Formats: sequence, structure tokens, C-alpha cells
Amino acid sequence: MPHDPPRDPARPVREVMTRPAIWVRPDASLVEAAQLMRAQDIGDVLIASEGKVLGVLTDRDITLRAVAEGVDPLAVTCHAICTPDPVTIGPDEEVAEAAALMRRHAVGRLPVVEAGRALGVISRGDVTEPRI
Repeated sequence: MPHDPPRDPARPVREVMTRPAIWVRPDASLVEAAQLMRAQDIGDVLIASEGKVLGVLTDRDITLRAVAEGVDPLAVTCHAICTPDPVTIGPDEEVAEAAALMRRHAVGRLPVVEAGRALGVISRGDVTEPRI
């Protein structure tokens, strides 16, 4: 049975990140974001305006910060619920640096940004060895 090759910590982020960056406007409703996540089969979207990343919104954020609080998902914006000012990484940085940033900031995803524009996302799963 074939296995994924081991993750090389010296590889650049651009080789393992998920592309393209999937994002919504800051004023989009949580319903819009959740529908996009479902359509793309992803657990997070970037919140961006004119290509600048303002935040990260996860399915967990929607559940804990909105639904569990009884917030109307049609009435609240993504920017109000997201994690603002996320830690980002450049596409030419090493995978090891992405892993270190995730550990240091206790996050599972980093937007990959170049020249102020979101290119994709690298997640904890992209930087760890596959389990057999």
C-alpha cells in the first residue's frame, strides 16, 4: 500500500499549502461562510478585503462563538466572529518554520501571504508526518 512521502521540514511552504486561498468579505454573514465551507469541503475561510487578510474563520469559531451563544448567523458578520490579525507565513519559508509558528501561537492554520495577497493556507496536517 503506497504511503505519502515524509514531510521534509526544509521544503518551502508553497509546495505543501492548500491553494487557492478561499476567502469571504468581512461583511459576509456566517451563513455565507458556512455554505462556502460546505461547498469547498473545508473547515476554514480567510476573511479578506482587497486581498488583505483580516482574519481566519473556522467551523469551530462559528459553532463556539456564534451558535453556542445564540447569535443569529444571518445577522452577524464573519469579521465579528473570526480570529482577527492572524499569524501569516510567506510561501518561500520552510515548512519547519510554519510548524514552529503554529506551535508558538497555538493555531492549526496559517494563511500563506506574498506581497500582501493571500495565496493559500497551510495547516497542521500539511506539516506533520502522516500516520500509518
